[in-house]
Amino acid sequence: MRAATRVIVTQGLGAQTAVIAREAGVSSGSLFTYFKTKRVLFNELYLELKAEMASAALKNHPGKASLRKQLFSIWSNWMQWVVSDPDKRRALAQLNVSEEITPETRALGHKSMTGIADLLERCRVAGPMHEASMSFVVSVMNSLAETTMDFMLQDPPNAEKHCQLGFDALWRVLK
Repeated sequence: MRAATRVIVTQGLGAQTAVIAREAGVSSGSLFTYFKTKRVLFNELYLELKAEMASAALKNHPGKASLRKQLFSIWSNWMQWVVSDPDKRRALAQLNVSEEITPETRALGHKSMTGIADLLERCRVAGPMHEASMSFVVSVMNSLAETTMDFMLQDPPNAEKHCQLGFDALWRVLK
């Protein structure tokens, strides 16, 4: 999976499976022992990255804290996950727009985000975005997150500041 992530980042989704196998240090035939097709590999990688991102975001979640503190915990953990391995973000971004990812896989990926979605929903209904659809709110959050991640990666000495500024902008949208 790490090899597939690296290859997707450097060569895109059109990269040949032989390149992924070589990067992983296995033969092409061995790769197909684990994944019947390239599509299966991409769907498995999508699920792995989504689950890892959700797990990282929910790490040490302060469930009894205020909504703001809970959301900031998720936000800052999410940002840290990206900063610790930017290639995972880049690969997931490509997989997110790929037609190779099946609707069933997308549904499973969304399921791994249930805890985050529930918290975001509680913030949405109690604030100025209560009339907006959840998908609109998620899109706004993702846009702010992408901008925040870009600044954190481009300016590491000020990463914490950018993380806080991005969250403050999100919070103002929600509350």
